[in-house]
Amino acid sequence: MMEQTGRQSMAVFDDRRIMTDQDLADLGLRCVAYVKSVKVAGEDAYSIHAADGTEIAIMGNRDIAFATIREHDMEAVSAH
Repeated sequence: MMEQTGRQSMAVFDDRRIMTDQDLADLGLRCVAYVKSVKVAGEDAYSIHAADGTEIAIMGNRDIAFATIREHDMEAVSAH
């Protein structure tokens, strides 16, 4: 599709792609992990999950959970 704007022609592309939940998870699978607060045996803990939701580890301290993610060259995000 071409649109005329003054003297110049400008190509307008509508190449929007629909991403599935799995596509979105795969996009950040190796570089993003998230931390979620959980209860383990009645105690506060923090689970680390891969982008696809797979639980990787459980830590007793939130700061250590985030440090562990960064130590493995991943970006840490918090889930509420």
